[in-house]
Amino acid sequence: MMLLRLTALALTALILVPSGAHLFELPRKIGLDRDAYSAVQQIYAGWAFFAVPILGAVLANGALFIAERRLRPPAARAALIASILIILSNAVFFLWVFPANQATVNWTQTPDNWETLRRQWEYGHAVTALLVFVALLMTGWALIQGHPGQNERAFP
Repeated sequence: MMLLRLTALALTALILVPSGAHLFELPRKIGLDRDAYSAVQQIYAGWAFFAVPILGAVLANGALFIAERRLRPPAARAALIASILIILSNAVFFLWVFPANQATVNWTQTPDNWETLRRQWEYGHAVTALLVFVALLMTGWALIQGHPGQNERAFP
């Protein structure tokens, strides 16, 4: 059980890395001109491989929910919330970010509406970062939840 808890925590923390990077680069990148923005976007080539730990984080938090649901219901609920938040972050990605990637052929082309696509891409990533951050907090909450009666306050 300890290995499952650590795996859920590690994978959820790992997927915060690219999301957080996008969030923290936003203030500096959002005002770049067309050529500079297109050049900077090339640093993200290969980041699609983060799909593997994202799927792993959803599965690990889901497995933690199943494993904890009878013995530690508050921990189970927190793990379930984490899994749902990660899934929601992917929904945001596919609704806002992915269409911008498609329209720009992964930022190798800059169409006339590139500024609109840039805002969609940047703010979509910011929303995913916030969702994943809260998911990480929920995974952590699941790990620190004790058995009933051990904690002063359990997750509702």
